[in-house]
Amino acid sequence: MATIDGRPAQYGISLKQLRELMEHRGREGIARISEFGGVQELCKKLYTSPNEGLSGSRTDSEHRRETFGSNTIPPKPPKTFLQLVWEALQDVTLIILEVAALVSLGLSFYQPADEDLPAAIADEEDHHGWIEGLAILISVIVVVLVTAFNDYSKERQFRGLQSRIEGEHKFSVIRGGEVHQISVGDIVVGDICQIKYGDLLPADGVLIQSNDLKVDESSLTGESDHVKKGENYDPMVLSGTHVMEGSGKMLVTAVGVNSQAGIIFTLLGAAVDQQEAEIRKMKKEAKKQRKKKSLTGDDGAAPAGGAITSNSHISSPMPVKEDVEAGGDSTNNHVQTTSPTEGGGGGGGHKKEKSVLQAKLTKLAIQIGYAGSTIAVLTVIILVLQFCINTFVIQEKPWKNTYANNLVKHLIIGVTVLVVAVPEGLPLAVTLSLAYSVKKMMKDNNLVRHLDACETMGNATAICSDKTGTLTTNRMTVVQSYICEKLCKVIPKFNDIPSHVGNMIIQGIAVNSAYTSRLLPPTNPGELATQVGNKTECALLGFVQGLGMKYQTIRDDITEETFTRVYTFNSVRKSMSTVIPRPGGGFRLYTKGASEIVLKKCSFIYGHDGVLEKFTRDMQERLLHQVIEPMACDGLRTISIAYRDFVPGKAAINEVHVDQEPNWEDEENIVNNLTCLCVVGIEDPVRPEVPDAIKKCQKAGITVRMVTGDNINTARSIATKCGILKPTDDFLILEGKEFNRRIRDSNGDVQQHLLDKVWPKLRVLARSSPTDKYTLVKGIIDSKVSENREVVAVTGDGTNDGPALKKADVGFAMGIAGTDVAKEASDIILTDDNFSSIVKAVMWGRNVYDSIAKFLQFQLTVNVVAVIVAFIGACAVQDSPLKAVQMLWVNLIMDTLASLALATELPTPDLLLRKPYGRTKPLISRTMMKNILGQAIYQLTIIFALLFVGDKLLDIESGRGQELGAGPTQHFTVIFNSFVMMTLFNEFNARKIHGQRNVFEGIFTNPIFYVIWIGTTISQVVIIQYGKMAFSTKGLTLEQWLWCLFFGVGTLLWGQLVTTVPTRKLPKLLSWGRGHPEEYTEAINLGEERFDSIDSDKKPRAGQILWIRGLTRLQTQLRVIRAFRSTLEDLEERRSVHSLHSLRSSRSPTGILHQQPTGAHLMVPLSASHRLQSVNGATTPADIIYIDEEPKVPSNNNSRGGFNEDLPKPVTETRI
Repeated sequence: MATIDGRPAQYGISLKQLRELMEHRGREGIARISEFGGVQELCKKLYTSPNEGLSGSRTDSEHRRETFGSNTIPPKPPKTFLQLVWEALQDVTLIILEVAALVSLGLSFYQPADEDLPAAIADEEDHHGWIEGLAILISVIVVVLVTAFNDYSKERQFRGLQSRIEGEHKFSVIRGGEVHQISVGDIVVGDICQIKYGDLLPADGVLIQSNDLKVDESSLTGESDHVKKGENYDPMVLSGTHVMEGSGKMLVTAVGVNSQAGIIFTLLGAAVDQQEAEIRKMKKEAKKQRKKKSLTGDDGAAPAGGAITSNSHISSPMPVKEDVEAGGDSTNNHVQTTSPTEGGGGGGGHKKEKSVLQAKLTKLAIQIGYAGSTIAVLTVIILVLQFCINTFVIQEKPWKNTYANNLVKHLIIGVTVLVVAVPEGLPLAVTLSLAYSVKKMMKDNNLVRHLDACETMGNATAICSDKTGTLTTNRMTVVQSYICEKLCKVIPKFNDIPSHVGNMIIQGIAVNSAYTSRLLPPTNPGELATQVGNKTECALLGFVQGLGMKYQTIRDDITEETFTRVYTFNSVRKSMSTVIPRPGGGFRLYTKGASEIVLKKCSFIYGHDGVLEKFTRDMQERLLHQVIEPMACDGLRTISIAYRDFVPGKAAINEVHVDQEPNWEDEENIVNNLTCLCVVGIEDPVRPEVPDAIKKCQKAGITVRMVTGDNINTARSIATKCGILKPTDDFLILEGKEFNRRIRDSNGDVQQHLLDKVWPKLRVLARSSPTDKYTLVKGIIDSKVSENREVVAVTGDGTNDGPALKKADVGFAMGIAGTDVAKEASDIILTDDNFSSIVKAVMWGRNVYDSIAKFLQFQLTVNVVAVIVAFIGACAVQDSPLKAVQMLWVNLIMDTLASLALATELPTPDLLLRKPYGRTKPLISRTMMKNILGQAIYQLTIIFALLFVGDKLLDIESGRGQELGAGPTQHFTVIFNSFVMMTLFNEFNARKIHGQRNVFEGIFTNPIFYVIWIGTTISQVVIIQYGKMAFSTKGLTLEQWLWCLFFGVGTLLWGQLVTTVPTRKLPKLLSWGRGHPEEYTEAINLGEERFDSIDSDKKPRAGQILWIRGLTRLQTQLRVIRAFRSTLEDLEERRSVHSLHSLRSSRSPTGILHQQPTGAHLMVPLSASHRLQSVNGATTPADIIYIDEEPKVPSNNNSRGGFNEDLPKPVTETRI
């Protein structure tokens, strides 16, 4: 018989049996497990031990992977380079150019019998006519390749980022009797996993042992109540669900595509492919219907059982094209995508708005597109009219076929004007700048999960920070203790404590902490022990070691399996209790927790020499004032340890007599009348770099607030040490209770006007619940008190911080101490849990904004000049001084290369010296507009001077009024060259947007900038001297080159002059892109809708929308941003299987997922770009719509779980 690692190779249970087993719940599940002989027997069949786990050897793991599959869900393959090229070619402007170039090529070879032309000229034209067409084709190909390459490298980068984020997700498993943290992908069937509060389960499993376990299964079932799990009533735990309370151990039974989440993914994948086919079919149908113009009401309705349209991005890393919202309005079995801004009204609305910058850019791009296209059309009309009037009216020549060539040339000039006018470098600049920043931010310990968070952070005006671990080091140590009426400022000796009290303290700490918390001996002698698990518990275990005792020996005697009951720590209890059997019969309960809470439940205390005393109200007050408050004022966190005995025989004064097992569900009475053993003060020192970081934030105009669960005195002490509180300031410090009293009306509802009185001065919120944090964040965001709406960043690490992290404009989760739930809800993960990394994020965010502003300042100058020159040239000289190929070259340097050069500037500390821009600040400030117009005036003056008198000045033949097909002239070459030189030197001016004088400052910190600049200059020399017909240039003499350089350098000197003009005197009208993002919704909708649903009333809009879309190349921008998002979302999907169907989705005959009529809901995020939410009451503010596919089943998922009584209910919408 074949063996693996000394065990049989054949398992006692098959993959199919395990898959079937995991489909059962509750009692059914227990029955199925007992058919296999119980959990212990299952372990034997899988050759694993509940206590020792797997051996962890390579051969064993490999064999398990081969047999039961690996714990990964294969992603969709990334787009190939060719696909991206094809996408880049879809651009309307490029298509027009390609067609025009091909026509021009064709016509150049078409030689009609034309008697008038002398043979020599005809030959000449044959020679060179085709060059221009070819040159345009080549430049189009270059643009396409550059775009595709950018998309390609970006996608590669984000796949890398994605695997990095996935790699960050580790899980505790027991292998060879030791607890190891391993990557989620390495988990195999048969592993024994330790699960605890805040975990996102990576695989399906069966519980072996559990304490007070509650799981949020809404991501799979849509049921927002937390489900109680236990080995005796519901032992099945599923991948993709969140542990909301408690802890336990599970045996892994299914991984990857065989887990419940994986099965749904494979179903969804099939459904999406099916559905895409359906949509295509539907579109064709709809077109036919429209042609028939039939008047019946429900034409074009989707086939019943309609596909889950437009949430198809759930399972595909690449977004399905936005136009999937076709049809089906009459039957409503289609989920319509809401454009990101339409959904913006609801509870968590603002998350769905575009980021501030994106909104401003979209509006700007549309405005420029309108202007550019108008001018382009005018140019073509004027050129054609002039040509026709001149040829046919004045000279009265008959039509010849060769004239078609002239008309095509005019069209090409017009299209080129359009290409130059539309800033297609904009999306590229945004993308590059964001991608570059994200890459660099990883080095600064910021792992960005949602791209726009990076830029939003630059506008942040408020940061609500946790205390523990963010402002403090999260390395906790016990520094004071109060035992038997002795207050010690150092750790006492064990012999000084009465032995019966000492032994109970040691046992109480060892048993009543999670067994996952432990101290590992230091790697190097002389260092501190490594703390693993909950840091507060580690501090207590350290106290046990400091007393010279060993906690592990006690844990070995009393294993977790022997526990009678565990009341795990949560934000409501603020304490943890464990019940263990007593050796002589009966039970003992140990409790530890926040001292003011535990002491309220104590009726006895050990006094001097370990004598038991009644714990009276007076003693409580005295203990509070003399011990606990002084500890708290030193910034210590105080923890009390207490116990209670339940005995079968005669009970002492502090014991309870029991005949049978007490009712453990009655927590109120069980955890009461305790006997206090000791109070300890735990120090968590402030991180040394935090006070400085907070000072920087305050200088940068950002208010830092501390929100903590700690005692108000501890909080005040730490806040003062950090510099959040300054003695001179006017500030508020509130406890959660007082905060709620001030902001709620008589009915207990939160009122915005009451909140507005509190938050501006509030600096510390102590003893706060997660709900308080959420209320505060929401209140600040929704407030209209300050003229600019506040932009709020929040840090969090606990499961219960989820709602606040989601609601915030930017949510920071802790990479080390943070739970999986917090990381899921966040936008940025701080890999070192350090507050000073947030300051770096602010700096990078502001830098992104500035980089894009620099690019705009540069880009718009070129746009204005090129468009005006082409237009006026066309009107005055019947020919654009800048030829199509030349304009494409300018377009390439000013768009693609300049965006690279300007988007990669490094941030400087000066960025932190100005106030945040806020939401309403115009994108192009008056200073920038002054620079743009100033430079444009200079460049236009030079170019028109050269155009009309340049030939006389430089003593060269004029290029004006040349015959079509005549060779290039030096005159027009000088104009082209001067234009490029001025543009190149203006790139230096563009590096500063706040009116600084020294434009060369820090130039050598950015090698990309100077390499590109030098490269462009060299290429320009080559083009001028050797471009000949292809670029319509003629070689220049040295003198002419010096003139061009002189004009170029002039822009730098002129720039200094422009800077001298006082900005304040300029009219406000000169700033562009201002107003609230809300006002941009119209502009954005134009950009987003693309295709209205068939049969909608907005028919005329659709044409107009398409027209704008084609012109502004917004597709690029949206596609780029989406490609980013979707690659990141793809990873999120695989980690949290959210927005999925009810578990036992039956496949309908068409292969589309059908709904169980149990009221389980299909969840669809409101917009394709909207991140996947975890859909349960507890971790989602109301920004998800549940849509019932079974209209007859009224949806009832307002049931809310646990602590979130004050959270908004999820919006439910039953469409009937």
